[in-house]
Amino acid sequence: SSDVCSSDLTSVIAFILIGCATSSLGRKQLMLMPEAEMDAMGGEAFKQLKEKTPIEDDSRTNRYVKCIADAILEVSESRIPQNDWEVVVFRDETANAFALPGGKIGVHTGLLKIANSPDQLAAVIGHEIAHVRENHSNERVSQTTFLEQGLGLVQALANPQSPLGQQLMQLLGLGAQFGITLPYSRKHETEADQVGLFLMAKAGFDPRESVKLWENMGQGGGEAPPEFFSTHPSHVTRINQLNAELNRAMPLYQEAKASGKDPNCRMRQQ
Repeated sequence: SSDVCSSDLTSVIAFILIGCATSSLGRKQLMLMPEAEMDAMGGEAFKQLKEKTPIEDDSRTNRYVKCIADAILEVSESRIPQNDWEVVVFRDETANAFALPGGKIGVHTGLLKIANSPDQLAAVIGHEIAHVRENHSNERVSQTTFLEQGLGLVQALANPQSPLGQQLMQLLGLGAQFGITLPYSRKHETEADQVGLFLMAKAGFDPRESVKLWENMGQGGGEAPPEFFSTHPSHVTRINQLNAELNRAMPLYQEAKASGKDPNCRMRQQ
């Protein structure tokens, strides 16, 4: 865990083996996996998804989602070049989206019924891009697998029904039934909410709409489990945390608008 990175290491060998990093918000992170290995794992998982999940072929829907993703990626300061990211809309009625290491973004058509404006969809996509930007999958894999297993992980994903393959899908944020996103820890979810809020604001999307999105989720997402039993923050907690960050996000939004950032993303664009 991150506590390992902030404690005194008595063994030189342990110090060499443990990869300590810092998130953009200043949180200590434990990351043992090489970036190239994580990118390969994300690419393999995304390939499996595309083979097993129907892909939306409506051009307007695809342009709309990609327009929003591109606007956020432009300001994301991701190490992955914007043109190397792949955005796919999956025909799935669940209100989900996800992003994987290596620059892979998946959005379910069911989300478009909940996120009913470009700004609201930007809140979700910004959140998912933040998971990748902050290397949350690398943290989860690092905390759960042994370092010596690392080089065999990509091969394990080629057989996602194997025990290790299923575990890796879950660590990347995907369930055994592909496309079902599994929650990150509350710490990661809260961090992605905050970073995603700043990213959408910098891209010219109204960060206040993130609050409306989660209000919609609360109304349309069915009966949510009590927060104590879930790694996801509750809708109420999430809304309160987002509201608390708006005083930092709004100046970024106003600066973006003043500089001419005005993403023209519409479902019915010509």
